[in-house]
Amino acid sequence: MKILYLETSSKNCSVAISDGEKLLCSCEEVSENYKQSESLHTFVEWALEGAGISIKEIEAISLGKGPGSYTGLRIGAASAKGFCYGLKIPLIAVNSLESMIEPFLGQNYDFIIPLVDARRMEVYTALYDGNTGKEISATEAKILDEQSFIEFADKKVIFVGDGAKKAKEILQLPNAEFNGDVYPSAQHLIKKTLKKIETQEFEDIAYFEPFYLKDFHGVKKKKSED
Repeated sequence: MKILYLETSSKNCSVAISDGEKLLCSCEEVSENYKQSESLHTFVEWALEGAGISIKEIEAISLGKGPGSYTGLRIGAASAKGFCYGLKIPLIAVNSLESMIEPFLGQNYDFIIPLVDARRMEVYTALYDGNTGKEISATEAKILDEQSFIEFADKKVIFVGDGAKKAKEILQLPNAEFNGDVYPSAQHLIKKTLKKIETQEFEDIAYFEPFYLKDFHGVKKKKSED
C-alpha cells in the first residue's frame, strides 16, 4: 500500500512516501521561517519523483496532526484533505509527538519525553515508555519550572524536541539526556499509520481538525474610527 505522509506541525516541513513499511522517499527541511506554505507541495512533487510513482498511485494520506504551529497544522490539514478528496482515499492522523520518539525507542531509556516549544517556558509534551513507545501520560501544554519532571530524577530519561533546549537550563535532572535537534518527521509516522490502517482508524475528512491543543490567539486589529 503506497502512502503519502505529511508533517507540518513544526519548523520541519516534512514529506515521505512508503510502500507498506518500506520508505521509498523522504524530503524535509528545517526552517526558522516556517516555510510550509512555500515548500509543502514542492516537497510532495520531489518525493513522488524520488519514489518513482505518480500521485494517482497513492492509496492513503497520513498526517502529523499536531500539536504544534497553528499555521503549519492548518496548511498540512488543508493539503491532506485536498489529496483525500481528489483521490478518494482515506486520511489517517497521528499525534506528531509520536514521530519524535520513534528514533529513540529500544535504546534502554526508561522514558522518552518530547518537548515542543510553545513560547516562553511552555511546552507541548507527553510521556512515553522508552521500549514499547506506549503513551503513559496524554499530550498536554505544560509550564516548565525547577520541579518539572522531578519524579524521574532516578530514571534514565531523554527529552527530545526544540523545547529540550530551554528545559535543560531549568530542570533539576543531572542524569537526564537532552536532544534539542529533534522535530516531528513524516518518515517516522509509518509504523503508527500502518497500525491505524489495520484497525480501520480513519478520519472523517469533512470534520477533521488538527490537534491544536490550545485555542489560537491572533493579534486583534483595532477598529477603524468613522
